[in-house]
Amino acid sequence: MESLEQYKESVLSYMKTRFAVKEPKNLYEPIDYILNLGGKRLRPVLTLMACEVFGGKPEAALDAALAIEMFHNFSLVHDDIMDDAPLRRGKTTVHEKWDINTGILSGDAMLIKAYQFFEEYPPEVFKRLVALFSQTAMEVCEGQQYDVDFETRNDVTIPEYLRMIEFKTAVLVGAAMKMGAVVAGASDEDAEAIYGFGRNLGIAFQLQDDYLDAFGDPETFGKQVGGDIIENKKTFLYLKAMEFSSQNEKEELLKLFMEETQETSKKVEAVKNIFINSGAVKFTKAAIQEYTDKAFLTLKEITVEESSKKLLRQFGEQLMYRSI
Repeated sequence: MESLEQYKESVLSYMKTRFAVKEPKNLYEPIDYILNLGGKRLRPVLTLMACEVFGGKPEAALDAALAIEMFHNFSLVHDDIMDDAPLRRGKTTVHEKWDINTGILSGDAMLIKAYQFFEEYPPEVFKRLVALFSQTAMEVCEGQQYDVDFETRNDVTIPEYLRMIEFKTAVLVGAAMKMGAVVAGASDEDAEAIYGFGRNLGIAFQLQDDYLDAFGDPETFGKQVGGDIIENKKTFLYLKAMEFSSQNEKEELLKLFMEETQETSKKVEAVKNIFINSGAVKFTKAAIQEYTDKAFLTLKEITVEESSKKLLRQFGEQLMYRSI
């Protein structure tokens, strides 16, 4: 098995051969820009890893991996437009560097390009990959719409929130791994099992992201700690706090999330105290462990060597402890 860094280098090298800036440059330069902003390339790496786990050659899954990476970055470009975000990975967002119309059109081109990467595969593999990709793309859009809807709702439930993060984040992780399995010729049962592994790990990862946003170390988290609180996002922590807080704390939390304030540090600390006192932190950690355990449980269903299962488990543990 190759290392994660080797998989990443393979993706980056292959991307240079499969995508180049051409005319009209105002369409293709923004694509090149967002693709080269960095990141862990987690999803395409998972595609190559899954392919090799099931006995395939990683290079055979490179086009599927690029399709996943292109789609993921397409979603970032459009998400940034919807959020009016000025920065992405510390750099100017596409719509700010160019303009909104360019961001929309370049994003559309990325989605089309993602589908074109599948054209290199034999008809039966192409059919399975495109069907999975289309379903996943639609679910990601549904997850994004749920996220938008939740911004103006005060009655969001825990099941609704879990469904939102499953669609917006986790299904793409599962699809990335299932695509690798499909390219390798894995059975339907194995392909579905690896999808379940990725999907549950994706949910656990997003829940942990909610927790780290409030309680993470700013030196290792890589984002502004307390950002979700400042932006009044109703995360899993918030929903659990609203469920288990005293009436006074509920009223205080609602007030904190409704008012605009310049004293953001005081707001963050006040909200964090409610998260701790209500037990929301404890419940969030339990949910992270629950979905991590679900992911590892699916490994028992996969018919590959125990050494491969061990590698997948190690990857999951590294991901959840943010060591990759």
